[in-house]
Amino acid sequence: MEKFTSFLKSSWEEITQHVTWPPFNELQANTTLVLVGSLIFAFVVGVMDFVFENALKLFYQSF
Repeated sequence: MEKFTSFLKSSWEEITQHVTWPPFNELQANTTLVLVGSLIFAFVVGVMDFVFENALKLFYQSF
């Protein structure tokens, strides 16, 4: 149990004393960038799914 307590104490010290946290406006900008990128990726995957689904339906109806 002593190792675990030591780990928690050193982790807390690392987080509070040694980590450089970005400013709030930078976090907002990065969050916006990730959100926009995720939406674009989801849109592209959705379009690909739509195209492949309709192409396969057309292909199977031809037989």
